[in-house]
Amino acid sequence: MIKKKILITGGTGFIGYHLAKKCLSLNWSVTSLSTNKPLKKRRLNKVKYKICDISKKKELFKKLDNNYNYVVNLAGFVDHSNKRKTIKSHYNGCKNLSSIFLKSKLEKFIQIGSSVEYGKINSPQTENNKNNQKTYSAYGKAKLLSTKFLLNLKKKYDFPATIIRFYLIYGPYQDENRVVPITILNAIKDNEFNCSDGKQLRDFLHVDDAVRAIIKSLKNKKVSGEIINIGSGKPLKIKNIILRICKLVGFGKPKFGRIKFRKDEIMSLYPSIYKAKKLLKWKPKIKFNSGLTQTINYYKKKNG
Repeated sequence: MIKKKILITGGTGFIGYHLAKKCLSLNWSVTSLSTNKPLKKRRLNKVKYKICDISKKKELFKKLDNNYNYVVNLAGFVDHSNKRKTIKSHYNGCKNLSSIFLKSKLEKFIQIGSSVEYGKINSPQTENNKNNQKTYSAYGKAKLLSTKFLLNLKKKYDFPATIIRFYLIYGPYQDENRVVPITILNAIKDNEFNCSDGKQLRDFLHVDDAVRAIIKSLKNKKVSGEIINIGSGKPLKIKNIILRICKLVGFGKPKFGRIKFRKDEIMSLYPSIYKAKKLLKWKPKIKFNSGLTQTINYYKKKNG
């Protein structure tokens, strides 16, 4: 049986690592393309690691052939404060990458979009193909432009693109600058730590459920040309999440109200996942408390 070949751009990141690990377990041939080498904790022996910036077209075309069954685009500049670089890495990078595979025998191109593409559309946010909403950040703009570009390629050339819009993903091996690991680490050390008042509603999904959605999308030809929200569909208050983590750890002293909201803070952000259930036959399996406990145990062991 011929092995499936998958290219994961941004394969050294948090979601990329978990996706690569899953693909190896399926006996697929996995190539990761990113701007940096993987951290030691996220290096996988059987993955082929290539270093390249997808926003640099000439370099990308030299580095990459189009002999893959699947492509999952998780790449893009993480620090969104540099607007020009954010647009370049996410939008130009997406265009460059898709152009390589336009005339290939690619079975599926998954673009990892974002919930911020919806701008300030009220939650629960539902997918639509108009995409005429206003976004409120360079990152949101870059992701929405990428979505429009890929849907146009699907329309013109039957390019097998699917856009997955993730909400907040958490789990082991996540970088320590996100709300769940920040809270866990402060709780483990029994620190006092500053927080906002925590009234924001957010949607959290375990990384294993996120990866399962990607795999289902790769194998489903009927979802080409579709935008699909992937989240838990069950919004939680940030304050309650922080308190829950502290309770599970048994320590931690959050100081609510010490951090002011950003001017563009969206207070309620969560999806309708009806489409994912209907088209992908996917729904979350990991309960939030179970996922949190597993994640807490990872950080305890790592920082023990």
